[in-house]
Amino acid sequence: MSLALYFHPLSSFCQKVLVALYENATPFEPRIVDLGDAASRATFTTIWPLGKFPVLRDEAMDRTIPESTIIIEHLARHHPGATPLLPADPALAQQVRASDRFYDWYVNVPMQKIVGDRRRPVGKNDPHGVAEARAQLQTALGMIDREMATRRWAAGDAFSMADCAAAPSLFYANMVAPFGDTHGNVARYLARLMERPSFARAVKEAQPYLAMFPK
Repeated sequence: MSLALYFHPLSSFCQKVLVALYENATPFEPRIVDLGDAASRATFTTIWPLGKFPVLRDEAMDRTIPESTIIIEHLARHHPGATPLLPADPALAQQVRASDRFYDWYVNVPMQKIVGDRRRPVGKNDPHGVAEARAQLQTALGMIDREMATRRWAAGDAFSMADCAAAPSLFYANMVAPFGDTHGNVARYLARLMERPSFARAVKEAQPYLAMFPK
C-alpha cells in the first residue's frame, strides 16, 4: 500500500488526519505508535527521529510527511477524493488555511496545555499557564460562536481541512471546558461534526483509549 500513517487514535492531531483520510475513503495502512513501548518508539523514530505524530509515509513518492496540516495538503494535492479538503480557488484556500491554523493554535494547543498539566507530577503543575490557556480557549470559543451563527462549516458552506482541525479540537475542548451552556453555536457545530461519518469513525476508534484521558 502506498500510504502508511503513524499515529495514535487518542491524539487530536492524529484524528485530524484520520478525518481527512476517512472523508475521502483514502486507502492507507494504519500503524499505531505506542510511545510508552520501547520497541514501538524505536520503530517510529527510525521514520521520524523527532518522535512526534502524526507522520505520513508515501512510499510511491518516497516522501515522509510530518505535521497534520501538511499531511492533509499532501493528500488533497496527490490523493484527492470526492471531498475537496482544500479549495482550488486561492482566496477560499487561504480562508481554509487560516481557519485550520486558528483551530490548531487557539483551541487545540490551549486544550492540550490544560490536559498536559493534569499529567504532571504533584507539585510540578503550572497553574498560571493553565489559567492563561483557559482564558485563551474561552476567547477562541467566543470568536467561533460568533462565526458559526452564520456558517455551517468552519470556513463556509463546504466541509474542508478546517473542519478536520476543528472536530477533535472542539471534542476534547468540550471535555476539559464544557461549552454547551455558554456557546450554543459552537455546541451545535460540534454536534454536526459528531454526525459526520468520518469524524464519528475516528471517535469510535478512540473509545478504547479514552480511559487514558486525564479527568
